Formats: sequence, C-alpha cells, structure tokens
Amino acid sequence: MAEQALVLGGGGVAGIAWELGFLLGVQDNSPDLARALLGSDLIVGTSAGSTVAAQITSGLSLDELFERQLSTTTDEMNPEIDVEELGATFVRALQNPDLTMIDRVRAIGSLAIDARTVDASVRRAVIAARLPAHEWPERQLKITALDAESGELTVFDRSGSVGLVDAVAASCAVPGVWPVVSVDGRRFMDGGVASSTNIQVARAHRHVVVLAPTADPGNFLLGGTVADEAAAATDSSVYTVFADDASVSAYGPNPLDPASRAPSAQAGRVQGAREAAALGAFLHEAL
Repeated sequence: MAEQALVLGGGGVAGIAWELGFLLGVQDNSPDLARALLGSDLIVGTSAGSTVAAQITSGLSLDELFERQLSTTTDEMNPEIDVEELGATFVRALQNPDLTMIDRVRAIGSLAIDARTVDASVRRAVIAARLPAHEWPERQLKITALDAESGELTVFDRSGSVGLVDAVAASCAVPGVWPVVSVDGRRFMDGGVASSTNIQVARAHRHVVVLAPTADPGNFLLGGTVADEAAAATDSSVYTVFADDASVSAYGPNPLDPASRAPSAQAGRVQGAREAAALGAFLHEAL
C-alpha cells in the first residue's frame, strides 16, 4: 500500500484559484510541507482539480501559477449562465424518485450531450491555454471523467491513449455549460457530477489529503457529501480541507466566472497559511 495521495476536488475556475492559493499559503508557512504535498505518491484531479493537478506537475512553481490567477489577461470564457436555472434543469432531469445513481448520471449525461454550447474545439483551446505542459508528467497523476452515455467513471493517466489536454477537458466538461469531450468513440463529461472528489481513486494509499473548494460538508450534485466519502475510505487516513467562509464568499454567485479567480486565489492563500500547522501535524503523525 502506497503512502500518500493528494486529491484535488472540483469547484469551477474559482476552485482552481482557491486550490492554488491554498497550496501557496501552505508554502508561505512551511516550504517543506508544501514540497511534501506536491511530492505525493499520487495526485488525483477531478474537474477543477484536474486542472490544478496538471498545473502543479508541470514544472511551474506555485508562485508562477498563483500569479496567473491574478492576471487580468485570461483565455478563460465566461459562460454567463444562470446557476440557479442550471440547477433547476438538473432537478427536472432527476425528478423520478426511482432512478438509481447510475440512472441519474446517465440522465445528466443525456442533458450534457444535447446541450447547446460553444464548439468543442473552442473549449479545448481554453483548456490547453490553462496547462503549462501538454504531456503527461513522469509520475502518478490520475484524472477522472464520466462516460456521458454509460455513466461509468473513467480514470485517465499516462498509461492510456488519451492525451493530457483531452483528459482535463473531459474532466472539466460541466454538463449543460461546456461541450462533452469525444475520445476514442466515447463521450465524456465532468468527473465531478457524481462526486466532486472521487476519493476512492486514492484508496490504495494510506494517507490522503483532500482539497475541497466548497463549504463543509461538500454536497454532491446527486446526493452524498465529501465528508461522507472521506469517512467511507476506511482503508485510508483522510484529512479534508474545505473552503472557509471567506473563501466561499470570494467565489461570488458564479464560480465559473473568470472574475472570481483573483479573490478566490487570495482567500485560499490566507486560508492555506492559517491551516498549514494543522495539516502538517496530520502528515507528521501519519508518516
């Protein structure tokens, strides 16, 4: 059983910024602790977390990645969606109480496939611009996505045929907002639809640190929470960091809005510096 995994959860572009800010805040407080986190035996990324996972394994420093979040120049697109209306659309798709979990995922997948969005090539270019490197790193990085038709959770890594940009694009394909990603004859959507963290992907590791850019307990779209998922990982010791009140406030009403990046990154940095000691105590005791 391997020792340590870092699990990075979903939360829109605000979540990307918060996770990078949090990690930099940890580094501000304890460079050794930040190195330990970034050097985890496995890094798992879901949705926004897939972007962060690819970024922190690219060779760029946390300082450089943080500065990219503060820049007023960005290739990110504002979907200009009504978050409440999108949520209502999901509710309507799931209103049958007899649906199983896999049925629910498939229902969202059908919505994702039929949604009118920007062209897939346009969205892929945005993802490519996010990533400092477009090749898989020579280490254990796993990125999650969901098959929009079968509902199956798929885990991409460097051993497969899917490139890093397409893997991240698939993991970040928010249903109803961004286009599904077609790879090898299958269509994929956001890896965070059923679980925003997919902690089970790290189940072979004794000690797991989870960054969840959401308020505690981290409600999932289709039911359940990050806290429940962490508690169910009985073979691992799991330490979960949820966004604090200031960070959630910094996200604003739409965490997909690029304007949320700078305030979310700054709030995450403050939180990371404040919580580094507790996180360090967990890893010290665990290791």
